[in-house]
Amino acid sequence: MKDPLHVIGLMSGSSCDGIDAALVRIEGEWPQPTVEVLHTGYCPFANELRARLLDPHPTLQEVAVLDMELGHCFGQLARRLMTMAEQRGHPLPDLIASHGHTLAHVPPRADAPDAGIGTMQIANPAAIAAATGLEVVSDFRKADMALGGQGAPLVPFADWLLSHMKRSTVACLNIGGIANVTVVTPDREKVIAFDTGPGNMPIDGAVRHVTQDKQSYDLDGEMAARGRVNQAVLKKLLAHPYFKRSIPKSTGREEFDASVYLADAFAKGIPDDNLVATVTAAVGESIVQAVQREVIPCYKPKRMTVSGGGAMNPVLMNHLREGLAPLPVEPDTAWPPDMREAIAFALLGWAHARGIPSNMPSVTGASRPIVLGSLTRP
Repeated sequence: MKDPLHVIGLMSGSSCDGIDAALVRIEGEWPQPTVEVLHTGYCPFANELRARLLDPHPTLQEVAVLDMELGHCFGQLARRLMTMAEQRGHPLPDLIASHGHTLAHVPPRADAPDAGIGTMQIANPAAIAAATGLEVVSDFRKADMALGGQGAPLVPFADWLLSHMKRSTVACLNIGGIANVTVVTPDREKVIAFDTGPGNMPIDGAVRHVTQDKQSYDLDGEMAARGRVNQAVLKKLLAHPYFKRSIPKSTGREEFDASVYLADAFAKGIPDDNLVATVTAAVGESIVQAVQREVIPCYKPKRMTVSGGGAMNPVLMNHLREGLAPLPVEPDTAWPPDMREAIAFALLGWAHARGIPSNMPSVTGASRPIVLGSLTRP
């Protein structure tokens, strides 16, 4: 097996803002490879494409069209990173690992054991392979779900791989569209992780709502900083039943898209900045409560690192620091914060190529470890 392996990780998150890509050099053997990020890239979604991806009731024909269309978009971004590597004298990638874009994620629930389950990620891997001439690993969630797992979160594999050598327990929080936390312990079998609930998804949705799509996110938390939190609305947002579910658990747009989660708040006609401030407070407080309940008492982490787009929102970060004090809360500076998931999927692709199981049953509830992903050849 070739070593090192150069892998492009591709990811479109539930915030539905665009595609992240990272070309990663991975050298050495499990469980202590060295990891170096060589190049990163980003392709924002046009407003028209974003609106189609956010449509809650697409037809089967539209899903088929979006799948191929996104595959071409993912392939073009991967080609861009291949060109960057060639121009700078770096080896061309050996493999692409694509999470795709989640259209639906319906995980098993302990409080509804007879409910249906399933997951769907689009961005056709054959289109990516055709655009790049490289093998593509995709469909990372389904094997875990077939074994009774949540199929998410998957980033804990990378969190553990990148952090376990520090020989201390660390909480790694990622705030993308959905927020998830991984408790990294030196012992892989004791790692836990779960979706705490909403992340940037409802905040971005509130901003798009009040600006009539002229703004897609709260730059530097400026709107939230100007606003005043509506305590009655905050209380209702924090009463969502997801927060009381036991772990393992995961969630997605079905529960926390702005059109669902904020429907009552929108109807109340709250002033623009106050609405964004209230939703930001709800996201921050939901994370604080989850960490206080599930993480601190049992694991006593030494610190919590924060990655994802939410790490760049000062209002949200201040809420976390105040709510979790004296636990140190700091941005993750080891990797580009908004590329954490793309890097994670590059590592998941490496694990697939090496035949290494990369789901974590202690995280997802699956019955056993399994190699994740399906391979598409060009």
